[in-house]
Amino acid sequence: MTDIPVSHPRYASLVARERVAEGVRRGYTSTQGLIAQGRGECFDYLIGEKTTPAALQAIRAAAAMLLLAERPALSVNGNVAALASEEMVALAAALKIPLEVNLFHRSEERVSKIADLLREKGAVQVLGERPDAAVPGLDHARALATRGGIYDADVVLIPLEDGDRCEALVAMGKKVVAIDLNPLSRTARKATVSIVDNIVRAVPLLTEQVRRFSGTARADLEAMVRDYDNQRVLREAVREIQEHLEGQTEESEE
Repeated sequence: MTDIPVSHPRYASLVARERVAEGVRRGYTSTQGLIAQGRGECFDYLIGEKTTPAALQAIRAAAAMLLLAERPALSVNGNVAALASEEMVALAAALKIPLEVNLFHRSEERVSKIADLLREKGAVQVLGERPDAAVPGLDHARALATRGGIYDADVVLIPLEDGDRCEALVAMGKKVVAIDLNPLSRTARKATVSIVDNIVRAVPLLTEQVRRFSGTARADLEAMVRDYDNQRVLREAVREIQEHLEGQTEESEE
């Protein structure tokens, strides 16, 4: 990876960019993932490259939802593997559930490389190398799923995912937690809980909340989920972007 000085004002963003580029070089991230990363960087600028109050609301609700689930599952694609493989493994360990590799631009070689990376990072159970089911309504390789994982799950975390797969999972009756920096995307609008944040910040915070709430009474977790309003949180996320931009404009005029 390129040697990036820690003193660089955009250090975290440049490191994330390098991780995705390195993922392409190592063969587990598609070249199209570079475009997706650039789009994400744009929206991260807009929210101020920080975890906002709206994102924290969604993270708490997501933690409660995952803890309440009978069969939760975590989806991993190439960009997720490049940016947050260790963090996703830690989240899976906190919940004691599997990770499942699912790719839009699927090849068996890429699936195997991502699965091996997750195991290298300490994952106990990785699914996706031998899918035995398909998500209805999708006629692409991303429809492939595994029984005992995403296909049978009641709650699925899908970071950096495309909108029609999110919509198809919801149509199956699943609750879907998305991590998406664009609050206007179809993924964010169709998900049950939308975390509008950078995955490198969101997943560690989600793991922290899962651990924090692991001993919480079920009734209290249910109340947290019941009180959560995803559309309201998305509106707050848009408002936070507007306020950030207004603040930047005022600074530039001084």
